Amino acid sequence: MSLPDLSPRAEPGARLAVRATPRAKRDAIEDGDPIRVWVTAPADQGRANEAVRKLLAKAMGVAPTRLTLLRGQTARDKLFQLD
Repeated sequence: MSLPDLSPRAEPGARLAVRATPRAKRDAIEDGDPIRVWVTAPADQGRANEAVRKLLAKAMGVAPTRLTLLRGQTARDKLFQLD
């Protein structure tokens, strides 16, 4: 799996609009506005949100704990903030 380099977006306080697709065939990210993220995890008990957070953090080169989900807990459109 190759991820795009999102490290230029890794500035403290940055807000990232994300369009998530759970139960995808593979984990993937497409840079854009919003950032498109596909994860294999189901949207059950926050598993897809956690998978999106980890994949996004990996592409940005930061620890997953630095990303906070501000909006979109149960929606496909999400807003993350980098602490």
